[in-house]
Amino acid sequence: MNDFAHFGAEPGDDLRHFDVPRRAEPGEWPMLEAALAVVNRDLSATLPGRDALVLVVAPPGRPLPSGAIDTPQVYVAMSDGRWHGDQVNAVDPEDGDPPEPDDAGTALTLVADAAQSTVMELLSQVWPVCPEHRIGTHPRPAGTTADWLPGDTSTDGPPVWWCRGSLDGPGHDVCTVGELAATLPGKQRRALRRTERGQAGRR
Repeated sequence: MNDFAHFGAEPGDDLRHFDVPRRAEPGEWPMLEAALAVVNRDLSATLPGRDALVLVVAPPGRPLPSGAIDTPQVYVAMSDGRWHGDQVNAVDPEDGDPPEPDDAGTALTLVADAAQSTVMELLSQVWPVCPEHRIGTHPRPAGTTADWLPGDTSTDGPPVWWCRGSLDGPGHDVCTVGELAATLPGKQRRALRRTERGQAGRR
């Protein structure tokens, strides 16, 4: 879990950069914000009543040595600012990486994976769950098989929630990330629609 209380300073460190994490400003990370809006649809469908996840911008993991470039780190966090897992923006922009992913599919995969880490760790529960097999799912490209490895570029389908299936059956795509509401039983889908209509009426 995030914890900035244990970072130590060393001689020569520039303590002006030792700031606390903050919530991302609207429009600051547009590709990541768009991806998080999609993932938040799945959160509200499957964990109704939970506040939406947010993007948090943190300083580097420790005070910077003199002359170092301050590279912010963006995380997917609970509404109270707590997070768990990897950052979703470029690890090292000095190597030529764009500040945030330059395509929607990559951004959505990174954000879905980070959201899953935060939700599972901080709520102590499996999320999201395959409605058929009642086990956890993971984001990966559509149409992959059980032996798929991260970084494999042989499949370039849209990000899906993927389930490994039963012990004697094949894995399968549950749905495209952002479409978990369509996998809910009818009663839950109807309750979700009523909630959404009520929220729209209060705006």
